[in-house]
Amino acid sequence: GAQLRYSMDSMGCQMNTADAERMEGQLRSLGFARAEEGTPAQVVVLNTCSIREHAEAKVYSYLGPHAARKRAGEDLAIVVAGCVAQQEGEALLRRVPEIDMVMGPQYANRLGDLLEGVFNGNQIVATAPTHIMEDPTQPQRSSTVCAWVNVIYGCNERCTYCVVPTTRGSEQSRPRDAVRAEIEALVAEGYREVTLLGQNIDSWGSDLSPKQSFADLLRDVGGVDGLARMRFVTSHPRYMSPRVIDAVAEVPALCPMFHIPFQSGDDGILRDMGRGHTAARYREIVHNIRTRLPDAAITADAIVGFPGETEEQFENTLQLMRDVRFDQINTAAYSPRPHTPAAVWGDQVEEGVKKERLRRINELAAEHALERRQRYLGRVE
Repeated sequence: GAQLRYSMDSMGCQMNTADAERMEGQLRSLGFARAEEGTPAQVVVLNTCSIREHAEAKVYSYLGPHAARKRAGEDLAIVVAGCVAQQEGEALLRRVPEIDMVMGPQYANRLGDLLEGVFNGNQIVATAPTHIMEDPTQPQRSSTVCAWVNVIYGCNERCTYCVVPTTRGSEQSRPRDAVRAEIEALVAEGYREVTLLGQNIDSWGSDLSPKQSFADLLRDVGGVDGLARMRFVTSHPRYMSPRVIDAVAEVPALCPMFHIPFQSGDDGILRDMGRGHTAARYREIVHNIRTRLPDAAITADAIVGFPGETEEQFENTLQLMRDVRFDQINTAAYSPRPHTPAAVWGDQVEEGVKKERLRRINELAAEHALERRQRYLGRVE
């Protein structure tokens, strides 16, 4: 018969990129090839992200043409995966009955099995909590030099603005041997750089028996022969350990860079966000990094216009930035997300104020990023 084809569109974070690569690997192992631009696909996968505003509307607008193809009698399976799928569940099927499967991120490793049910004529909603299984198929990597490797799924934190615990479930660490085996296989295939992924990566190992520490994982997998560079994201100030800083300083493959979101420089806002740390604690972590690794890159995430944020509280965020001078910051104006406590608070900041604060924080972040880059001028590395 004719070659069966799939399309895969992925929105959002590195976790989603890694999930999409794994799902593509499974589709290929089932005999599907990627559809070229303009060629119809028999399996359409949309891997969704619910972090930004209007995320749900984007999903419905994307699905429109595919649903129309199906109504016109074409034979195709429509799969909505990722965080909007987890958040909306059966509501997606009610809005777009042409969807064949809705699956949360915890099922990315099981796409192949679940599709079998679809091919047998079932409409499937896979959003229940589940133990994330090791995936025997090879991800379809988007690079031949750098690879993403998941080490921990989910998040146990309960930040009041964040939808991730609802969509990605509670923390599940991958066994150390499985992580090491995946990295060894990547190096054997010629990969030079690996980025370890986790929503709250420093808590890797706390759910394993016996408990293990992320610093020990870094030393172990960072020592794989032939691995040139290793990075990791995302660290949480509450769990960031001096032992991790030591590992980065001492393991040659580990790049001297840390991605540690601070979200706000004001203790009142941090408390309302449920972050579990203060601005002073964040400055202490930066001091520890710069004492041990003076040239390390420090990047972060920040939110402006969180409910109740005053001008003075926003100024505290700018002051933290002036004190630290970040290499780069991902910034966002607060937007209410479904199923989060802060979304229903009464003291929402006006859109105009949020936009103006976002402009100001971006201006300062760009100034510091340029300043930090100057240190590379004239250096040979």
